[in-house]
Amino acid sequence: MTDTDDKTEDKKPLTLSAKTLTLTKGGDRGLHVRQSFTHGRSKTVAVEVKKKRVVLPGQETGKTKQSGSDKSLNSAGLSSKEIEERLQTIHGTMKTQVLESEKNRLEAALQEEKASAEALASEEASTVPSDLLAPIPDEGAHKKKPIHSIYKGEDDEASRKGEDKLKVPVTKRLEPRRRHGKMTVNQALRADEDKPGRSLASLRRQREKRKMAGMEVPQQKIIRDVIIPEVITVQELANRLAERSADVIKTLMNMGVMATITQSIDADTAELVATELGHKVKRVAESDIEIGLHIKENDEKKLISRPPVVTVMGHVDHGKTSLLDALRKTDIVSGEAGGITQHIGAYQVSLKSGAKITFIDTPGHAAFTEMRARGANVTDIVVLVVAADDGVKDQTIEAIRHAKAANVPIIVAINKIDKPGADPEKVRTMLMQHEVFLEKMGGDVLDVEVSAKDGQNLDKLEETILLQAEMLNLKANPDRFAEGVVVESKLEKGRGVVATVLVQKGTLRVGDLFVAGAEYGRVRALVDGRGNQITEAGPSVPVEILGFNGAPMAGDDFVVTDNESQAREVSAFRQRRAREAKSALSARGTMEQMFSQIAAGEIKDLPIIIKSDVQGSMEAISGTLLKLSNEEVKVNILHAAVGEITESDVTLAKASRAMIIGFNVRANPQARDAARRDGIDIRYYSIIYDVVDDIKASLGGLLSPTLREKYLGAAAIREVFSISKLGKIAGCMVTEGIVKRGAKVRLLRDNVVIHEGTLKTLKRFKDEVKEVREGYECGMAFEGYNDIKTGDVIECFEIEEIARTLT
Repeated sequence: MTDTDDKTEDKKPLTLSAKTLTLTKGGDRGLHVRQSFTHGRSKTVAVEVKKKRVVLPGQETGKTKQSGSDKSLNSAGLSSKEIEERLQTIHGTMKTQVLESEKNRLEAALQEEKASAEALASEEASTVPSDLLAPIPDEGAHKKKPIHSIYKGEDDEASRKGEDKLKVPVTKRLEPRRRHGKMTVNQALRADEDKPGRSLASLRRQREKRKMAGMEVPQQKIIRDVIIPEVITVQELANRLAERSADVIKTLMNMGVMATITQSIDADTAELVATELGHKVKRVAESDIEIGLHIKENDEKKLISRPPVVTVMGHVDHGKTSLLDALRKTDIVSGEAGGITQHIGAYQVSLKSGAKITFIDTPGHAAFTEMRARGANVTDIVVLVVAADDGVKDQTIEAIRHAKAANVPIIVAINKIDKPGADPEKVRTMLMQHEVFLEKMGGDVLDVEVSAKDGQNLDKLEETILLQAEMLNLKANPDRFAEGVVVESKLEKGRGVVATVLVQKGTLRVGDLFVAGAEYGRVRALVDGRGNQITEAGPSVPVEILGFNGAPMAGDDFVVTDNESQAREVSAFRQRRAREAKSALSARGTMEQMFSQIAAGEIKDLPIIIKSDVQGSMEAISGTLLKLSNEEVKVNILHAAVGEITESDVTLAKASRAMIIGFNVRANPQARDAARRDGIDIRYYSIIYDVVDDIKASLGGLLSPTLREKYLGAAAIREVFSISKLGKIAGCMVTEGIVKRGAKVRLLRDNVVIHEGTLKTLKRFKDEVKEVREGYECGMAFEGYNDIKTGDVIECFEIEEIARTLT
């Protein structure tokens, strides 16, 4: 029996022959197994299998003769073929047994290694907090290499050493790898660290694939309500819109605004950008900080009657302070220099009937005008004091003008009737010349004859004031934050800034925080008109207040606030606004701005102050200018007097937004400085007709112009062409006059007007032209209209504006 090493397809490594049964040398020379270790090391192992020899019954192990073997095999009754098949079966069974034994041995070794690894891991985990352990993904857990077969063929021989080696399967370590680097809090808290997340690029690719496949629904644009201040940078606008800065800059470029990301734009431009991008805009201004500062009264049940506020006005030394002193039953005149009032005083008088009246004594009318110029509506009633022996004087007339401009009812107090030369009727007659019609003269103005020295008819004057106040129905709510007006302010040594405030609404208490014009503070003390300290002051009560951080102006509003931060913010805003107004050129009283306001409907009349050198010239100018009034524009002469232009005239012009006309007179230095400071327009004339022509021409320019149509020409449509980008183009022949681009056109069909508009384009051949004359051909297209047909007629015309003049 011999071995053969055939390389044919039917390999039969075991054969029966006369010789003994042997195995072919060499074993499984081509079988190798790669064995992996820690830290990436590996080793290739050659697997060799040592096979046992199979001895059949009756077969000798040593060398036997051919005759003996044949005799023993033949004695078993088997043929050579059957013996070969049985040997192959036995050999296959042995190989299976060897494979199973090696497999069991390897599995036992793996189980032992796994147990040792788990024990080591549990020992390390006992020293490390469990929440900081993050297992490292084991790639070998789901990617196992197949175990190679031990046998390649039945004809494999043993190795050189005479024994076969089994190929060990590749195994991966089961314990987690040692962590490299420091652990972060996010890594410790992540429960899914063993499942690495997808990258942003991967997610982006997935979205693109879904979008291309139609699976991704496009996100709807979020419309936001954006608050836009007066000035905002492009970057801040993009952040508030939640849009890319590039998109905002692109929108600005489309609007013709070239701005970088750090530049500021105004609120109007920002609103256009936000609207273009589909967002809603809410405009806020810096002055919105004053919103809610003044509270409106809605509950009329809380309103109660309040005392009237009366201002005493009149000419110098006509007895204003003496009359007030008689009403108050105190001697104030004795404490003043020369018997003339040197300061503004506000006092409240309690009458025998229990009623109260608040009086404001002013040095002439200047302070009254200053307060009215600042928008302060302080006075309810004006008591005009006229001396019965002196009559109407210059300051009396100015006081009448100021009272009428403020639209305040007047009560005339004819004082000094106890003097021998008193003539009340003469005073009434003189007042009629200045449009003050008393009841005794058939008018509606109340008058009382009084004597401040003797106290005659003072009670009648008080009854008249209360009657007029009852007709005005004066009411206020005391249960709210106080509001009022600053009457005067001054700086006193040892007390600081002291201001006289007239409370108009609510109740003012000690400790209240307030804002007065551009100043703010806290009420430290309240002093009434008699010098007594009080804790609170109701409506129509004048008090002196200590606690200002700066001196306010006369006529500034006084408002109590909730907290100090609001008062400080309002004060800072008003101071900043005052600085900006002072730095800018004020043109509030200029003639051009007044005319623009008249044209815009803001002013229905034109206020004028006239100062002349003689009475005749003043009356002539006043009468002529009054005749220029019509239904659209009215000339309102606030004051006309003889003499130079004084500071009082400028003050009145500032309060009434009027212009000053000086005829053969000039303004004194004080008036010039005040006019330059307040922006009041003063015009000088020496010829009456120049004054009339100037005012007439100016007022005539304010009248609405007359519109008239001017016929230019006509063209007949010969052919109609359709162009994709331009629409329908009419090929025309100008039959009459001239056709101009930009002019108004009218389309006629069968002498019936079917359209009226403007020309969009006017071409001759391929060139755009301004006009085409009679006898030439041209192409025309209408703006927003394409219903044109052959045979239609196009008329061209212009609208002329004819200026109207005053007649």
